[in-house]
Amino acid sequence: MCGTHTVALLRTGVRSLLPEGVRLISGPGCPVCVTAQGYIDAACQAAQMPGVTICTYGDMVRVPGCGGSLAERRAAGARVVVVYSARDALRYAEAHPDTTVVFLAVGFETTAPATAAVVLDAAAREIPNFVVLTSHKLVIPAMRALLSSGDVPIDGFLCPGHVSVIIGAYAYTGVAREFGKSCVIAGFEPAQMLDGILHLVQQRATGRAEVENVYGVAVTEAGNRVAWRFVDDVFETADAEWRALGVIPGSGLTLRAEFARFDAAARLGLETRGSYEPAGCRCGDVLQGRIAPQECPLFGRSCTPTNPVGPCMVSSEGTCAAHYKYGGAVTGVAWEARGLTAPEPPSKGRH
Repeated sequence: MCGTHTVALLRTGVRSLLPEGVRLISGPGCPVCVTAQGYIDAACQAAQMPGVTICTYGDMVRVPGCGGSLAERRAAGARVVVVYSARDALRYAEAHPDTTVVFLAVGFETTAPATAAVVLDAAAREIPNFVVLTSHKLVIPAMRALLSSGDVPIDGFLCPGHVSVIIGAYAYTGVAREFGKSCVIAGFEPAQMLDGILHLVQQRATGRAEVENVYGVAVTEAGNRVAWRFVDDVFETADAEWRALGVIPGSGLTLRAEFARFDAAARLGLETRGSYEPAGCRCGDVLQGRIAPQECPLFGRSCTPTNPVGPCMVSSEGTCAAHYKYGGAVTGVAWEARGLTAPEPPSKGRH
């Protein structure tokens, strides 16, 4: 459930060390990948409006929409500025009072507190040209949706470290209790990830389904209550559309009525269109853990990091991008796409 875990497990070679009986399935843990197509289209629509500047995290720029991407809008003259934080977007709005700055507020519970803090600051200092296009998502409802679908064979979750810092270990108890699935929170170093996987295997072997936290250096039982208070002050939960998962009740965050003036969709009259998947793209099945990236017919052929078809290949934390970049011999298609011959996997005797 974490894009950073997906990348780290592949980049460090941890996946290749696991026995055949342990299978790691990457789910909807990349915030860019699960952002609904309609949101991308609304952002592109805003970018074309006179006097509007889009401020966004870099991964969002190349995600394709119905009529192109923000990168293509920028090439055609739109003002699209890459920022590293919501605070950077607010500073840009202060420095450019002649433009309406739309911050693309994308991400899970990890980035929502920063967006909330900036909205509170903009309200307190009455900065009129700053608005947000909100697409923040909540992890626990997505986990429940996956398990309720009944067709994804999951024994347990390696829970996201960054999100867990905010929501705390206790947040997963309902998933473990109601669905009988193990939930283990782990960090991102190889030893930490292996420790988390070991705890999952031990729970499976002993018939347990509990919440365990092996990332105690950063994650507490209750999480970061100060950060979540910011979120609660500015946002309220709402139904939200996830790419490939559809609308999940109570899985998104929308601005409270007292902050409605910062709603970019309402301020600019943006339209939200229905979502679609590009022909042949199976990004939705990858996000739901139904197939591995290599099983998509476009992977490594017409869909590569330099020419992405779906969002899973765009984001640096996307499952397809991670498999393409770090898969090596495991993903032979990626080697073929580069005009190379995949090396033979090492024999059992060499391990």
